[in-house]
Amino acid sequence: MASFSVYASIKFLSLCAMICGVSGLGANWGTQASHPLPPETVVNLLRDNGFQKAKLFDADYGTLRALGKSGIEVMVGIPNDMLASLASSMKTAEKWVSQNVSQHIRKNNVNIRYVAVGNEPFLETYNGSFLRTTFPALRNVQAALIKAGLSNQVKVTVPLNADVYESASGVPSGGDFRADIHDLMLAIVKFLSDNGGPFTVNIYPFISLYIDSNFPVEYAFFDGNSSPINDGGATYYNMFDANHDTLVRALQKNGYGNLPIIIGEIGWPTDGDRNANNEYARRFNQGFMSHISGGKGTPMRPGPIDAYLFSLIDEDAKSVDPGNFERHWGIFTYDGRPKYQLNLGTTNSGSLVPARSVHYLQKKWCVMKPSARLDDPQVAPSVSYACGLADCTSLGYGTSCGNLDARGNISYAFNSYYQKNNQLDTACKFPNLSMITKADPSVGSCIFQITMEPYYGGAERRIGSLRLVVGLFLFVLIIL
Repeated sequence: MASFSVYASIKFLSLCAMICGVSGLGANWGTQASHPLPPETVVNLLRDNGFQKAKLFDADYGTLRALGKSGIEVMVGIPNDMLASLASSMKTAEKWVSQNVSQHIRKNNVNIRYVAVGNEPFLETYNGSFLRTTFPALRNVQAALIKAGLSNQVKVTVPLNADVYESASGVPSGGDFRADIHDLMLAIVKFLSDNGGPFTVNIYPFISLYIDSNFPVEYAFFDGNSSPINDGGATYYNMFDANHDTLVRALQKNGYGNLPIIIGEIGWPTDGDRNANNEYARRFNQGFMSHISGGKGTPMRPGPIDAYLFSLIDEDAKSVDPGNFERHWGIFTYDGRPKYQLNLGTTNSGSLVPARSVHYLQKKWCVMKPSARLDDPQVAPSVSYACGLADCTSLGYGTSCGNLDARGNISYAFNSYYQKNNQLDTACKFPNLSMITKADPSVGSCIFQITMEPYYGGAERRIGSLRLVVGLFLFVLIIL
């Protein structure tokens, strides 16, 4: 989903769709993790769970190479920070397509079907940063695909947040594109229509609940427990259908009622907020797939819905600017373990299949010493430092570790930093405060993680690990 997006996704196609020859489950695969699973392991995870489509947020070489010969259909992504260079230079666009599309299709047998140009570039929180570069980048990438002879096989799209459209009347029939970007949206929609590209939109009922405490909770789900909304004879029992059809109405109103729609991201996080938990996530994701499995569609767009759940795996290095939940969207934990019972309809067991051959470091944790005092003046800076460089988003009101006492919170922070630094002895040297233990400090739903053996997929990750170690030594020097 960029910002509110964030932010990998499931395409659950109906029985009707499968009969009609359209098939496959898809997943958004994000890689902003301190300890990512090896790409080959993730590809096996996708295949073991019956996923046939993967949506990426960049064009990492190792990730794409691992997808080669897998048969998995790929949507490769272009990050927002690359839009300006692609918009200003046709040569840059041609080089990008050559290196990240042509090469992988022709040499590595990667089944690339879409290029996602940017990720929610028109979010209002971006304050117009990408308004001038997105459409020119889209045009240049399309021209580069044509020049490479790939435009029939690979289609361009722009994953957009649902905030690009609105309804003045509050019901879908009033749908239209946001006034401040109306002309730009019509130019992009026409371009997509002319070139056979879909309109890709990310829809998040959870975000509506997160930003508005008065949002009717039941309307976010698919159980039919909420009061329906009537819109000129069309009845809406859940937010997804209403939001989706607001977009359909916006397209119809502007002459593009038949443009294909892909739900680029939809899902529910499991931690980091009082409404982010396994129970709600299971209820939402299972409900969503049951809702679309019959191929009924929505009141304004009957038929199979092409949708990607966000996301496949948790990412502990994502920005938490939108909220602490950003690091917890996966249906799998960071190490590929299923979080809850979810039937995708693709496995014999009817359950998620965990990642295979995952290797962990030793069973040891960094915790607060029993002899350390809570009023020690080094506690606050130590915890702040640990959480600043590791992940403490499971701490707080309503979260999985929200019931820990003060010592538990401090221990959790220390252990998070310790594990992120691959259990280096020096990463558990908070002055007179910390110690290494082999007794698991996990309590109830609060799991003190043991990290996986590090996967060094490239120089950038090795440099990142080195920076963490250097930072630790600087911290020790500062507080001693």
